[in-house]
Amino acid sequence: MDRWTEADANAWWNARPWLCGFNFLPSTAVNFIEMWHPDSFDAATIERELGWASDLGFNVFRINLHYLVWKHDRDGLLDRLDRVMGMAASVGIDTIPVLFDDCGFGGLEPEYGPQPDPVPGVHNSRAVASPGRALLHTGTETEGLARYVADIVGRFRNDPRIAFWDLYNEPGNRMIFGRDGADMYQPDFSDQSLALMQASFAVAREQRPRQPLTVGAWSTPVAGALGAAYETEIDRTALELSDIVTFHAYLSTEKVAGIIKALERHRRPMICTEWMARPVGSRIADQLELFRRRGVGCVQWGLVQGRTQTWLPWPEELVAAHGGDADRSVWFHDILYPTGTPYDMSEAATLRVCNAG
Repeated sequence: MDRWTEADANAWWNARPWLCGFNFLPSTAVNFIEMWHPDSFDAATIERELGWASDLGFNVFRINLHYLVWKHDRDGLLDRLDRVMGMAASVGIDTIPVLFDDCGFGGLEPEYGPQPDPVPGVHNSRAVASPGRALLHTGTETEGLARYVADIVGRFRNDPRIAFWDLYNEPGNRMIFGRDGADMYQPDFSDQSLALMQASFAVAREQRPRQPLTVGAWSTPVAGALGAAYETEIDRTALELSDIVTFHAYLSTEKVAGIIKALERHRRPMICTEWMARPVGSRIADQLELFRRRGVGCVQWGLVQGRTQTWLPWPEELVAAHGGDADRSVWFHDILYPTGTPYDMSEAATLRVCNAG
């Protein structure tokens, strides 16, 4: 199976409603291992929070899986994923599964089992990578990682509840939150991430899924290159391999408009799969209508305030690099309190109006 043609990609997009959604962890999960582990899988909370999302008009959500959960409890993970997608579909929400992720912001390697409580005051303090940064360095489970991709994509390759496959979140991201200066970064593993990303596209295509495949360009906005050139080999390769164009943009409205303009040269559907960080100017009031007007799907970060603590800011240096101020009096991500009440009633109103239009 080859990469989709531009015509096929645009036909897929034109047959769907405009995609507007959110990245999701239930408020009771500190990371994706805790979300999917059989002892901490919280179906009641997931179902309740998906209902709140539907009330806001969202029609898609993005969720990470984890290789270690599949490795230790393959049948259980497949069953729980099927259940969650069923909950979402019952309230009009399609699913974007993410198979790999380099965002191990907590700084620890993933371990299967009970997860530690969040570090007080630190954004996403227990985020763990999938399969894990150390495992990428060793390259010891290449065959297992390929079986994981083949198994998940093959199982759901014809499932209409899946909007598209996001094979790898932010490959090469080596940041650690809660650290300062040089300690904010672990050693470079981008070559290994690039190889895993390329292998994942190849394995996924062998399953011949009916849904498009993608990996988002994520690092260019931080570097400030808002023109046609992309600065990392990972970003460039992701765009070359993807059936549809996806990207991340925690930036001001003006800069996001520049990214959209630059990406239009690919002539493929565009979805921003991570955005919305209030203190850096990435706000619902400013950008939701921009995405809608330009025909670009958008999937914001976060839904309900919870154990990930993503209403707290990124490290100050990272916020400053995005043109913002780490103001703790303003929620960074997330839009609902654990009761379901909106953090900002005007944001909720904007979402409902825009999604109804």
